[in-house]
Amino acid sequence: MRTIIHLSDLHFGKVDQSLIVPLLEAVERINPDLVAVSGDLTQRAKAGQFKAARDFLNQLPSPQIIVPGNHDIPLYNVFKRFFTPLKHYHRHITDDLQPFYQDEEIAVLGLNTARSLAFKEGRINREQTEQARQRLCLLTEGVTKIVVTHHPFELPAGHEGELVGRSKMVMEVLADCGADVLLSGHLHISNTASTAARYKIAGHAAIVVQAGTATSTRGRGETNSFNVLRVEQSKSLTVERLSWQPELNAFTVSVQEHFRQSAKGWMLVRK
Repeated sequence: MRTIIHLSDLHFGKVDQSLIVPLLEAVERINPDLVAVSGDLTQRAKAGQFKAARDFLNQLPSPQIIVPGNHDIPLYNVFKRFFTPLKHYHRHITDDLQPFYQDEEIAVLGLNTARSLAFKEGRINREQTEQARQRLCLLTEGVTKIVVTHHPFELPAGHEGELVGRSKMVMEVLADCGADVLLSGHLHISNTASTAARYKIAGHAAIVVQAGTATSTRGRGETNSFNVLRVEQSKSLTVERLSWQPELNAFTVSVQEHFRQSAKGWMLVRK
């Protein structure tokens, strides 16, 4: 079994500092095999905010798969936005915009969806899609394949917003490679769903796991939270949402969902 912590939308520069130590304590107790961070590490892409994010990341276990979000590109400085959009991200976080981790049980690929020309929306281009194909399609069948983006491939029920650009094209490639799980953030809303309803690709249904904001004060009506994925080699998977409980001064499990792979893809197991 592999355990993955999924954090998103940290927004350093707009952080509830009282959450940092309890969050680090929760992660330490869980003792994950990998930490995935699906973008928006900062509020306004300033050097000091990236330094604070780096200090936080240094306290988390490794390996880590990290991708930027739209807030990690400068908003008001036009020159930086279009000519050096991820300068501070590269300096303080990582140069790798398509990070990849693999062991005997899981393969996790990060894809950068943040773009200078889009203020909130994101997209994946053809070159990234081809790189994803080369990474994922060559993996052995027993490995659970996970993709991390900031912008989502699916929206929570009743939520209006934009999917990641070229989502249909990318999903066809990911389905061809047998992608199992899609991790994302951006909306500050926790959610799990299946790709089957929207994309209707025969024999394929991946799990979409949306994370809320782990540390930001911009909760959009939902308490701070993060996800824990427990991936079994028997092709079963559990997603837990750990939500902030101020009366306990701790993050505790608020939702737990179980999934199992079938001939039609991943399905929610109702108990």
